[in-house]
This record gives sequence, C-alpha cells and structure tokens, in this order.
Amino acid sequence: EVGSLPYWTDSASVPSFAKIDRDIDVDVVVVGGGITGLTTAYLLLTAGKSVAVLERARCAEIDTGHTTAHLTMVTDTRFHELVRQFGRPHAQAVWDAGLAAIDQIDEIISEHDIDCGFEWVDGFLHAPHGESDTESVNSFKEDAELASDLGFDAAFVENVPIVGGPGVRFTDQARFHPRKYVAGLAKAVRAKGGEIFEHSGAEEFYEDPIRVKADGRRVRCRDVVIATHNPIVGVAEPLSANLFQTKLALYTSYVIAGRVPRGTVPDALFWDTADPYQYLRIDPHRDHDLVIFGGEDHKTGQVSDTNECFARLEKSLRTRVPAIALSYRWSGQVIETPDGLPYIGKMTDHQYAATGFGGNGMTFGTLSAIMISDAIHGRKNPWADLFDPSRAAIRHGLWDYVKENADYPYYMMRGRFAGSESRSLRSVKPGHGKIIQENGTRMAAYRRPDGVLALRSATCTHMGCTVAWNDAERSWDCPCHGSRFTPEGQVISGPAQEPLRPRG
Repeated sequence: EVGSLPYWTDSASVPSFAKIDRDIDVDVVVVGGGITGLTTAYLLLTAGKSVAVLERARCAEIDTGHTTAHLTMVTDTRFHELVRQFGRPHAQAVWDAGLAAIDQIDEIISEHDIDCGFEWVDGFLHAPHGESDTESVNSFKEDAELASDLGFDAAFVENVPIVGGPGVRFTDQARFHPRKYVAGLAKAVRAKGGEIFEHSGAEEFYEDPIRVKADGRRVRCRDVVIATHNPIVGVAEPLSANLFQTKLALYTSYVIAGRVPRGTVPDALFWDTADPYQYLRIDPHRDHDLVIFGGEDHKTGQVSDTNECFARLEKSLRTRVPAIALSYRWSGQVIETPDGLPYIGKMTDHQYAATGFGGNGMTFGTLSAIMISDAIHGRKNPWADLFDPSRAAIRHGLWDYVKENADYPYYMMRGRFAGSESRSLRSVKPGHGKIIQENGTRMAAYRRPDGVLALRSATCTHMGCTVAWNDAERSWDCPCHGSRFTPEGQVISGPAQEPLRPRG
C-alpha cells in the first residue's frame, strides 16, 4: 500500500513545542518553523540576539517536510544561462552562495552531532531518459567548462550512471534527512535560549513599536523575519507586499518513493533537463535503499487529476528501476521568480523575507538565514545585492561581486569550498584524515577538531610509499614498512626519521 504521508514525516519526529501562553519581548520574531526560520533563529541566537519562533502548525511539517532534500549549488536555471543573463562573476556568486549554505548545514551538523544521514555525494545533471544529440552534448560541455573555469568541481560525462546519456557531474553536493536535521536544529535553538511556539500563527502585526499578535498573546520585537515560504504581509504596506507577491509563480511538484535492494541506485543526486524536470536520490538504510523520485511540476491549482501526475512519475521511474516497491507518494510546493533567483532581503524597515527558492529550498532557505542574520547585525553580505527583491544594483550595473566582497569570510576561504584543488576536502570531517588528490599529487589531509585543515604530503619519508589514515589510532601509517606519523605529519615511530613533508 502506498501512503500519502511524506516519507520524511513517517520516518522521523520533530520535538513538539507548546502554544504561546504569555506576552514576551525579544530582539527578533521569526515567523515560520521550517529550515529557513529555524536556521535564522539559530544564527541570530549564536550572534547574541534573543529570538522567538512562531509556527502556525508544527515545525518542519509543511514545505521542509515535503521536500526531496537535494543539497546542491546547481540552480534550476542552467549555468550557461546564468552567465548570459547576469555575467560570469554574478553567475559564480549564485553558485558560491549555494556552496556556502551547504557548508553552513555541515557546520551545524558537526557542531551539534546531528544524526541526519548527511553525506557529500556527486550530483548529475543529465539529458531526459538518457537521450543524446549534438545540441545537448554541447550544452553540457558548455556548462561543465564554464563551471570549471569559475572554480567549481564540474566535468562533462558521456554516460551518466543509471540513466545513460550525456551530462555533467558536480562533485561534493550533498543529501540528508531534512526532518532529522531540523529536529536537531530545533533542539540547538532551544539550547541557545531561543523560544519556539507551535500552533501559534502570527495573526496581526503592529508598528511603533513592532508587535506581533499570536494566539491572543503579544510579542514585541525590533525586527521581524517572514520565513513562511510564500511570504505574508507582516508590517509592510499591503500594496508593496502584494506587488512583491505578484512576482512569484507557485508550482506543485510530485514525489514517489519506494524500496530497492542496497546498491541498485547509486548514492548521488540526479536531475534532468526536461521541462518540467525530474529528480532522483536515495535515502540509505541497513537492509535496503529508499529511492525518492520527483517531478511533474505544474502551476498550483491548474491540474484537476493529480493521480495522473503520480502515474506518469511511476511509469518513468519504473523504466529506470523496474523492481521498485513503491511505498510513499506526496506533493509539495515550489515558488519561482521571473529570473530564476530567489528574493532574499528587506521588505520594509525592520522586516525581512525570503522566497522564490525554486528547486533549491534547502540551500536557499539556509542561505536566507545567513543573509538575514548578517542584515540584522549590520554586516556586509556578498549576496545581498544579487538576491535583493528589487535587483536594483544588478540592473544598474553597480555591483562587483569579487571587488566588493573580498573580505567576507566565505570569499576569503573560497578555496575550501570550490575549485579543483579542494576536491574532496569538504568530506574530511573534524578529527579525521583522508588521502586526497591535489593537482595530481596525493596529500594527507587532516581536519583538526576546530575545523582547521592540515595538509601534508602523503608520501612516506622512508621509501616513498603512500601512507593511510588510521582512524582508530588517529595516525598516518605506512603500509610498506610500518612508519607512523601524527595527524599533522610528525614521526611517531620509524623506520622513517623525517616528518611528512609540508604541502608544496
């Protein structure tokens, strides 16, 4: 029997929180308890603000609970189209923003030891049904070359796994269980002193001073963050808010999921170039994998027989995975903007909103939290002008991404996130080591518990064998003659007498 409850909801619980029962004063009210709202609350609390989250139902129950949770920098708009529309530096900025968001998720997971199945995996953009023609091959090559030139780990492939045909492989994208992640995030928000109120919808907003009424209670604040996916008016003027909303197009997307034997489908992200496009990933289990497959998007409310959408999805999935045993089906909503980029920023004084994430809800939701937290703290953010709802600086050519943001922490550390020299570096967890390739040379990469990366040559200084990481002893060991080195390359025992050489 195929259930209509989303797999994420059926397979994980989120802590429950009480209704608001008193008047309170905080620095910031966040309206919405999905990934956007809770990440915003977390970052604001980390920076010293007091925060209350108002959720009208249950946290992570609506949009975050109906996703397929692809974590990728790759946008619905093709990279070569971004370059033509916005220029090379601005296209780079869009994907940089996605990588920064994924790294933020990874950082929160590591800091709070959240068990949510997070893994760095490859992502594949491919032709529909493995089709191949000269035009599609050339467009994939163009995307791969442009992305690689701008420092992203992208390569053209002639045969994409499981689907066949040409495409682009993007290294170090990620996947996770969104409800398990948000459950851990909510616990972290509470541990930092944040208030979370469920079944406490924001009913009315007032100005001078700013107040939000919820379930008959009053919350006074300095700033409001609207994190409701489809933004509500809040304290903005109704006319300006309605103009904001008229820029948005709402689509319904459909998802089916089912069990297959482990290893039937590669652990990677897949999405094609059809319109509407289809997307696939797995959620691994000990004795099976759950394949999650989505698509059939249409404007919300414009299809009466939604069962046909599910039927077409099933037919398409069975051409790839004939033996799948379907157990789930559900639908969710995605919101598009005219130029394919989200709107993140100020709606009016002291009110911020984020929407229009398209198929990148998890990454753009997290990015919104980063940007809005920076805005409330008066910090410069590299992507503020790019994703500002007015796009004024972009339209008038007043924004230079590289020049104006060279001192932002992400940009200063960009080599850690993007570029061939960083391939696989993001998969090195704190307290662990891994052999990686850097410019064709094997390096011994160790990430200290504080997140700082130490890179040494992987060549043993005794007779030139390649060392291996010993996770139990936290050492680099030579399999040829038994030399052992500390995580940062100092000799523990011979026959080697010299430490592993520094990165050249």
